[in-house]
Amino acid sequence: MSRGRVLVVEDDAALAELLDWHLSREHFDVERAINGEEALLLARESTPDLVLLDWMIEGLSGIEVCRRLRRMPDTAKVPIIMLTARTDEADRIRGLETGADDYVSKPFSPKELIARVNALLRRVRPALAGEQLVFEDIAMDTVGHKVHRAGKPVALGPTEFRLLRHFLEHPGRVFSRERLLDSVWGRDSEIEIRTVDVHIRRLRKAINGEDLPDVIRTVRSAGYALDKAGDIA
Repeated sequence: MSRGRVLVVEDDAALAELLDWHLSREHFDVERAINGEEALLLARESTPDLVLLDWMIEGLSGIEVCRRLRRMPDTAKVPIIMLTARTDEADRIRGLETGADDYVSKPFSPKELIARVNALLRRVRPALAGEQLVFEDIAMDTVGHKVHRAGKPVALGPTEFRLLRHFLEHPGRVFSRERLLDSVWGRDSEIEIRTVDVHIRRLRKAINGEDLPDVIRTVRSAGYALDKAGDIA
C-alpha cells in the first residue's frame, strides 16, 4: 500500500539513489528529477505529496523551484523539505521564508530524514500520514486501531498499541525507559520503570509471533528502538 508520492530533486546520483531506496522501503512511490526545470515539469504533470528539494541543483536553483512551486495552484500547499550543505542561519531563514516547510543540512542520516518526512506529513497531510504508519512488514491503522504484520492481524492491548505507535513514529531512535514512560504513559504517571520492560515483552510476543524476526532492539543501558531485523545484533 503506497503512502504517497515523493518527488526527489537531487543532481547527485548516488544521494538520489540512496533517498529513493529509503523512501521506497517506507512504501512511498518515488519520482526523481535532476534539475529544477524537470522538477517543475513533473510536478505539473502529477502533483506530488511531498518534495525533497536540493538547494544547490544546477540551473534553476532549489530556492527558485520552491518559489515557483508555491505559486502553482496545484503545488501551493505541497510539503517541501530543503536539502542543503549550507548551514548559515540566514540561508535557513531564506529557505523557510521562500516556502519550505523544513530544512535538512547535509550530511544527514537517512533515518532522520525519513522521520522528518513522516513528521511533516502527519502535520500537514493528516489524511495521508496520520491514519497509516508503516515500518518494514508492520502496518498500523491508527484510526481503525488495527495492526498487521506480514499481512496478518496482530492483537494488541491498549498500552502495547500506544507503545508500538510511538516506535513507528520514530523508527531507529533509541528511547530510554524514562522517556517511554513520559511519552506513552504520561508525565504524571506513577508507573514503575520496570513496567516498561513488561510491556516491551508483551509487544514483542504479539508482533513477533512464533517465527517472525524481532524488530525491537534492546540497547544496553540505554533503552529500546524499532529497527529492521537485520540491524539488530
